[in-house]
Amino acid sequence: MIHGEAQLELQKDLSRHLRAGHPWVFRKAVQKAPGKLAAGAIVDVVEQGRFVARGYYDPHSAISVRILTRDPAEPIDAQFWKRRVLRAAALRRELVHGTTGYRLVHGESDGLPGVVADRYDRFAVLKLYSAGLTPHRPHIVEALRAAAEEAGAPLAGIYGRDEIPHDEEQDDAAPAGRPLWGEEPPERIVIDEHGMFMLVDVRRGQKTGTFLDQRENRALVRALAAGRREALNCFSYTGGFSVAAALGGAGHVVSVDVDKDAIALARDNFRANGLDPADHAFAAEDAFELLARYKREGRRFDLVVCDPPAFAKNQRAVDAALAGYASLNRAALQVLAPGGLLVTASCSARVSSEQFFDAVKEAAFKARIDLQLIEERRQPADHPVSPQFREGRYLKLFVYRRQA
Repeated sequence: MIHGEAQLELQKDLSRHLRAGHPWVFRKAVQKAPGKLAAGAIVDVVEQGRFVARGYYDPHSAISVRILTRDPAEPIDAQFWKRRVLRAAALRRELVHGTTGYRLVHGESDGLPGVVADRYDRFAVLKLYSAGLTPHRPHIVEALRAAAEEAGAPLAGIYGRDEIPHDEEQDDAAPAGRPLWGEEPPERIVIDEHGMFMLVDVRRGQKTGTFLDQRENRALVRALAAGRREALNCFSYTGGFSVAAALGGAGHVVSVDVDKDAIALARDNFRANGLDPADHAFAAEDAFELLARYKREGRRFDLVVCDPPAFAKNQRAVDAALAGYASLNRAALQVLAPGGLLVTASCSARVSSEQFFDAVKEAAFKARIDLQLIEERRQPADHPVSPQFREGRYLKLFVYRRQA
């Protein structure tokens, strides 16, 4: 049997969820914290001395161990990381088509907890969510490079957004990055999403550069926009949904985001798709304030998109988040024309689909508006979900029609 560098004994009766496949061991689940065990040490989690799982240790996180294997004979070496990345790459080759921007590795659901890697044309961006991964970064980088080579689509470079947060609730911060292998990426990378072009800033953009999990939903909005005269995109970021609506046939699109740099890039994204920004409107301001003003002015839109940042970053914030979703969607409905479509999303993992549905229901009740749910979507195939890791089931998107 292969052994880790240390053994961590679980508290009584806490092994069942690990044996079933959950990838996290919280600090409070371990009987005795190890003394001078370094971040990234490979440890065996045991129950009464019997092997349960093997993973890497993180002394800085509330999650002490992230599980890599439940096979006692499987070593965690360079070949391990390569096998897992190759397996993730195979899924993308099979199921992800029509785009040059997609997720290569989706953390826990690809059997690589804490590891996120996205591909933007010829470049990959690697983001590590645990200090325990730092010693293993060279193996992960080499695995990404090798997987691209084997797929016949070699990378020009791998860029690391590699500031490891010690506070689990700060993972949305935009960390400084550095090249990890190959060429340094250009200031903006152009990706093709089903014939729509997007400019991505992988150095300073949100997450690894942009929100690839909404790719298929942007294509949906493009289809829904046909014949829509006025469209509004709240929390527009760099204008992905806005460009999709304009390409789909919306006559006039308003994009609003508090980030002035994102709004500037949104204008450039219109130009990249042969659309004149002068034919549309861009507002660098708070979406709630803009919606309130549009309500007072009597503005009405045939299509409204609401894709805010996560409102609940921990369990304590869920009640406030639900109130926020209800308030936002109520404001959006009050500027939605009869017969218009509301496309509303939540990326808060701690808010369930049912809770989000009820928040929109509450919004419609308070706005005295009748709605029809016409479509419900989750994250795409390159953001898979492990049934044993419900926390990975985070993205919800509903399409409602306001009854005339």
